[in-house]
Amino acid sequence: MTQSATKSTPSTTSPTMPNLAPYPARGSYADGFEPVARTFARQLERGEEIGAGFTVYRKGECVVDLWGGLADVETQRPWERDTRVVLFSVTKGFVAMALHLLVSRGQLKWDAPVESYWPGFGRDGKEGMTVATLLGHRGGLAGLDTALTMEDVTDPSRAEILLGALESQKPAWEVGKEQGYHAITFGMYARELFERICPGEDLGEFLRRELLEPLGSDVYLGTPEAFDDGIATLYPPAKPARVVKMLTNAITQRASTEARVLQQFIRPGSVMRRAFLNPQIPGDDVTVYNQVPARRAVLGWASATGSAHGVARAYLPFAQKGKFEDTRYLKAHTLRPAYRRLGWSENDLVLQKPIGWSHGFCKEERHLFSPNPESFGHPGMGGALGWADPVEELTIGYAMNLMDWRVRSPRALALCRALYDAPALVEG
Repeated sequence: MTQSATKSTPSTTSPTMPNLAPYPARGSYADGFEPVARTFARQLERGEEIGAGFTVYRKGECVVDLWGGLADVETQRPWERDTRVVLFSVTKGFVAMALHLLVSRGQLKWDAPVESYWPGFGRDGKEGMTVATLLGHRGGLAGLDTALTMEDVTDPSRAEILLGALESQKPAWEVGKEQGYHAITFGMYARELFERICPGEDLGEFLRRELLEPLGSDVYLGTPEAFDDGIATLYPPAKPARVVKMLTNAITQRASTEARVLQQFIRPGSVMRRAFLNPQIPGDDVTVYNQVPARRAVLGWASATGSAHGVARAYLPFAQKGKFEDTRYLKAHTLRPAYRRLGWSENDLVLQKPIGWSHGFCKEERHLFSPNPESFGHPGMGGALGWADPVEELTIGYAMNLMDWRVRSPRALALCRALYDAPALVEG
């Protein structure tokens, strides 16, 4: 930062806005955003959510702050404004933020070879690969040949195992010629790159000190014990039900993204399987990421926790040319590349859909989270979302505990559509 920021923590009460959320939602919203509040309340009422939060900032002001439902079904613990949950790949957006901070400070160049910062990277076909290629999911490193366990990636004493796997990995395709979502390895490579540039610096602590705490965001990458009691329980779709839904979708909607994903998943050795199935997860239980060992670890692909409000606040300077209130966090010109599609594929080898990235940030199809192509951020498995729109100066945070089985959650999409259809945006 070029100027010191006031460090604060968001309160557990909603900002003063004139309109109370409709039942059964809680919170409030500004004039002109009623469609968002009604959509959120309807999803709760219909049982489409167990517990969730949805927050929107516009031009630095909170205009939507909603939450409701249950953080835990068994105890009936309610979802509060500050309820946190593991955010899965929304984490990648925070890692991208850290790297953008380094670029703004002149410590990292996107077009530099990764090996110029991390000499051990430059071997086995990775020689000359640029930082932009690696972070754009075009390096052919979506999977690792070395079989890993969760202990290998969460236990610091096993760090050399992971490092060896990363450095010895050969690209699965000609570098830069194809795009395949590095669902897990993105965070592994990005974290190691960060630590090579900033020796002795913890990525999670860097994010807290330089960005999240000054912004009043409750997001943590490497969540302290003090927050354990406030973590919401994750509810992924039951495996038999998920399989039935995917098979039914594959039969009735053969051209859908989910149908193509299933076709790739059942193919032994496919890029898609390699991208998601290493490290091995006991029982294919994704809730392992919401358990203490994973939450404590700095897993740059999945382990960040936070509330919807905290996610929205983290993106504030990214929607306002690097500045929020009186503090400049990044030089404005360093964010311009994120506004463009630096990489794009009409059919990503892993996600089986049109998608792109710009230096670690996701660039989605215009009909999904935002109609503005300049917008960017990162969604997470199950539906969570962190997003910034520099055109409307919007930031969006969505967190929930009932995970969806589809590549993009219909609930998140409905909330985003309601936001852009709201009179406050439509009428200017």
